[in-house]
Amino acid sequence: MKKKWNYINLIILSLMLGACSPNEDAAELYQQESPLQADITMPQAFSGDEPFRISLTQEGQKVDDANFVHFEIWKADGTFRLPMEEAEPAGDGTYTFNQKLNEDGLYYVKIHAGSNGSIIMPTKPFAVGELSKSDVEALNGMAPDESSHHEGHH
Repeated sequence: MKKKWNYINLIILSLMLGACSPNEDAAELYQQESPLQADITMPQAFSGDEPFRISLTQEGQKVDDANFVHFEIWKADGTFRLPMEEAEPAGDGTYTFNQKLNEDGLYYVKIHAGSNGSIIMPTKPFAVGELSKSDVEALNGMAPDESSHHEGHH
């Protein structure tokens, strides 16, 4: 009788372990990532006439119908901050915005974009006119410090 119980226990254990083996298609059951990508083009001169351009792509395709595309600009020394605003769709996966910047210095532009479950927030530095010594040092060695300026997002 004891051998019979051992065989039954062995069969039950084998069935339980067999049920725990991974499915070959298990990876397909999870959401597949399709990251959004942004290419930010700066105007040559910051007169406010030539726009900033954001080209969005996802899975190699241009994104004309993003859920949102916002931008914010701040000056590295903290003397200027443009709160988050919406970029305008220009077609062909491109979104634009104009911003006149009169003061020389180091600035940062941060794009907030989302499409099909992918959200990105790339930040890009740019110079207007001449940079001060502290601007050059910030550009060469430090990441943008926006923690004291950030007003939250989505």
